[in-house]
Amino acid sequence: MRSVFVFPAGERAETVASLDRHLPEQSDPWTVEDNLYIEIDDEQTGYLFSDWDPDDVAALEAAVGHRPTWAVKIDISGRIGGTTEVHQLVELLLEHKGVATDDYSGHPWTLQEIKSGALNASLRFFEPFRVR
Repeated sequence: MRSVFVFPAGERAETVASLDRHLPEQSDPWTVEDNLYIEIDDEQTGYLFSDWDPDDVAALEAAVGHRPTWAVKIDISGRIGGTTEVHQLVELLLEHKGVATDDYSGHPWTLQEIKSGALNASLRFFEPFRVR
């Protein structure tokens, strides 16, 4: 299972409402075709940042301007590549700004970087292999 964390700008309730609209008849957690498992994670009641490298947390704080208190965690089944599905969901969640992180780099990715296929340390967002 691979994971992506999305830190949308705005209030948590707005993000939950958006997920509820786009994934009806579900509520934290949400699923997409039994391939994406989506939940809200936080430091107070969850495990957000519990196993993060301190440098990755610092990079996130610098990108966002503060330490986020919650995130949308997306777990991706190993049964699918997941790139298309993850990109679609991340675009929805970052439509009003914010950043996303993936398992492959400590870089906080903006929506513009994700959509343009920008590189960071020879990697694109949610891409496990280096671009040559």
